[in-house]
Amino acid sequence: MAGNQQPASVVLDYAAVLDAKPLRTLTPMFPAPLGMHTFTPKSSSSVVCVTPFGPYAGGTEQGMPGGVPPMLTSLSAPADPNQVQPYTAHMNGTSNANGTTNNTVVTPVLQTPPAPTIQESGKKKRGRSRRVQDTTTVPSVPPVQPVPTVPPVQPVPMVPTVHLVPSVPSAPPEVNNIVLQTPPSAVTQESGKRKRGRPKRVPDVSVLPTPLPAADGTPILQTPPASSVHESVTKKRGRRPKLVQDSPDTSTPPVHSKESKPFMQTPSAVTLLEGGKRKRGRPKRVPDSSVTPSSHSGLSVDVDSGDTSKRGRPKKIDTSLLHLPSLFSDDPRESSDNVLMMFDALRRRLMQLDEVKQVAKQQQNLKAGSIMMNAELRLNKNKRIGEVPGVEVGDMFYFRIEMCLVGLNSQSMAGIDYMSAKFGNEEDPVAISIVSAGVYEDAEDDDPDVLVYSGHGMSGKDDQKLERGNLALERSLHRGNPIRVVRTVKDLTCSTGKIYIYDGLYQIREAWVEKGKSGFNMFKHKLLREPGQPDGIAVWKKTEKWRENPSSRDRVILHDISYGVESKPICLVNEVDDEKGPSHFTYTTKLNYMNSPSSMRKMQGCKCTSVCLPGDNNCSCTHRNAGDLPYSASGILVSRMPMLYECNDSCTCLHNCRNRVVQKGIQIHFEVFKTGDRGWGLRSWDPIRAGTFICEYAGVIVDKNALDAEDDYIFETPPSEQNLRWNYAPELLGEPSLSDLNESSKQLPIIISAKHTGNIARFMNHSCSPNVFWQPVLYDHGDEGYPHIAFFAIKHIPPMTELTYDYGQSQGNSGCRRTKSCLCWSRKCRGSFG
Repeated sequence: MAGNQQPASVVLDYAAVLDAKPLRTLTPMFPAPLGMHTFTPKSSSSVVCVTPFGPYAGGTEQGMPGGVPPMLTSLSAPADPNQVQPYTAHMNGTSNANGTTNNTVVTPVLQTPPAPTIQESGKKKRGRSRRVQDTTTVPSVPPVQPVPTVPPVQPVPMVPTVHLVPSVPSAPPEVNNIVLQTPPSAVTQESGKRKRGRPKRVPDVSVLPTPLPAADGTPILQTPPASSVHESVTKKRGRRPKLVQDSPDTSTPPVHSKESKPFMQTPSAVTLLEGGKRKRGRPKRVPDSSVTPSSHSGLSVDVDSGDTSKRGRPKKIDTSLLHLPSLFSDDPRESSDNVLMMFDALRRRLMQLDEVKQVAKQQQNLKAGSIMMNAELRLNKNKRIGEVPGVEVGDMFYFRIEMCLVGLNSQSMAGIDYMSAKFGNEEDPVAISIVSAGVYEDAEDDDPDVLVYSGHGMSGKDDQKLERGNLALERSLHRGNPIRVVRTVKDLTCSTGKIYIYDGLYQIREAWVEKGKSGFNMFKHKLLREPGQPDGIAVWKKTEKWRENPSSRDRVILHDISYGVESKPICLVNEVDDEKGPSHFTYTTKLNYMNSPSSMRKMQGCKCTSVCLPGDNNCSCTHRNAGDLPYSASGILVSRMPMLYECNDSCTCLHNCRNRVVQKGIQIHFEVFKTGDRGWGLRSWDPIRAGTFICEYAGVIVDKNALDAEDDYIFETPPSEQNLRWNYAPELLGEPSLSDLNESSKQLPIIISAKHTGNIARFMNHSCSPNVFWQPVLYDHGDEGYPHIAFFAIKHIPPMTELTYDYGQSQGNSGCRRTKSCLCWSRKCRGSFG
């Protein structure tokens, strides 16, 4: 207690207040810290003693050989044995005591216990407790009639601590006040009902260092400064306290009323909320300040503090005020690609920032999706039956929020998306899209055109109900409308991840109810894929078998075109004609310089002891890459750069450092295949995520004046590459605009020929709408004019999709490539390249 003041205690003869019948020895009902114990004074029956202090000093449960508490050391005999004590202390309503006293009225000061909740009625309300009127004083209590006998005391889990305080002799009993004090952790509220949700805030009030007597002389107990005081002190279940910084400015000077009664003061450790509400979930960080700043409405993307946005509907972003690139075009496919590229760029950047700040693992995909939604950077907002513009069969997604952004499926959690549709003069809820995520007992046979889909709701806990999505599926069976189906496969790069594949349109043919493995009824629906659609999940099933057993791939000319040079074999396949393969060349993974790299300018190495870490200001490789590591922890490129610097042989970090990606070579299963009209091409058996390293353009560096006019395997940096906006928009994160920074590199003097010596990069064809871009990288020397040319994925690329990049468009005859007619057949085809 403040000031080390001991509360007043009453001098009471416990032997005199007992009945003639002896009281049997009682088991202590209170734990020691609450100060209630059973003592057996000499020549007396056992009594229950309530002490206003902590554990008793030296007493035991059945006697006091080690010392008697101070409040029992001066017991006096009663003046009249027949005189009845006017007030009786009731301990939890289980025992009474009567006796005599020398005209001394004992006024008990009842203190609300720390743990139980005080309610108006005697019944304990199930669930949330009722609020109790917050009061400071209570009118006098009428005298309690004496009870002749004391019933046995039953043990109870929690009992209020009773403080016995002597009243003033001159004051009559009926005018004495019982001062109810709310302890720091007690539950006290304004009305009889407990307000659901967050507690109400309490204004700053003070507490005096020592208790002052009131006008009638009754001492008022003081709230200890170490506890937290709230007007609504209901402890929220399962919630952590909000974090605040201790500050000496939190406390306020004492405030006195006219009656000299002290108010309660909020200690310095108490958390004061701006709106009196406690935020659910993790506590929000508060900067060092005496006053907690209020939360502003709207979307809060604080890159520096890492705080998440406030609960509720975030404020929409006015994109007209931002210098954002146009993500939308007349081509729905191009708009869909642009929206998804912007989303993934934002997600990668948020992940990079969180790694630098070393914040706990967060769901950057949801945060990036929220930013895109609030900026209205999404497509197909209105639900529809059938195909979605801009989305094609076989498209892959790594997050559900991506499907929401393009309008394929608007449910971020549930598997069934439905809408109300009119059929003639009738209206029914029908399913428009489902996600078979493997949460329920979905059965997928070897036939990729058949899906048995389970309904949703209370899986393993109760019978499923014919409502919401289940009702929509039942109505779709009768209406016969097509349903978009999204299937899932395991992400091999992440043990817990999934990849979502749009598998096209299906129709429900059958529906029934059966008991699941848990014993409860489940709805089952058999869906058949509509004919005439491109292959979706069937492609994934085939490539999965090829990865496990490459010899199972049919129409193979050569099982490994690299002859063991690459870590994974590269099949040569022809499914078009009888040609036996491309012209002869020597396979290599190196870039052959005209001069030895050892004679070129050296790169400075970092001094990192193990690996380069995000946010390490002492890492020279981080400084060369504009202050951030260019790759994520899984090796994904975060942003396109004019020049990328990987760790080199001069660095002290290990070979598994995250800043060593290109120099490790390819990590994907590729195949070289014969195209219909563009010669040989390159594709992958693996799904490729946006930002994944594909391969390096290997070959021989040649002089421009010594070029072979018939060389069709030339790489040169295009003088006017098509503008590619692959990086994130910093305006969406509140960062300065980087619109003046060109993502594509300037034209470099390096020219690489792969006609006689090269790798799989020589088979990548041109496209005016490419899915791969090139990035200059340095790691074995410091000459920026002759870097390595590395290729990265622009967007998510499903298996068996041809890999292409933009060769560029020469201005006149300045280029080394011969101008040719373009056969990419894309919607943005320029007609020629080179």
